Amino acid sequence: MMDEARYNQLVAAVFKRMVAAADAIDPDVLEAESTGDMLTLTAASREKCIVNTQRAVKQVWVAGQGQGIHFSYDEATGTWLDDKGRHLELFRFVADVVHHISGVDFVYPS
Repeated sequence: MMDEARYNQLVAAVFKRMVAAADAIDPDVLEAESTGDMLTLTAASREKCIVNTQRAVKQVWVAGQGQGIHFSYDEATGTWLDDKGRHLELFRFVADVVHHISGVDFVYPS
């Protein structure tokens, strides 16, 4: 299992990338609020996508569109993948939820 320092580094990069994508969208359409271990993306409709850390199990959990998905970091591919083997990738899943709740494309900076 990965150590705490590596997990913290990876999670910080996830949050930074997601906040940057949200900041590129009109705040009247989508608002991002990051507090500690949680990032809440709220659409004008008041629907939300919530991304939070789960330090004990070294995962990132996402709630949105009536689902809760747990993502684990895959060192081999360098991606966060769902832990149920459905081939869901963290950034793509969040982008899909944001599009569903807001109608806008959630484009991540490179």
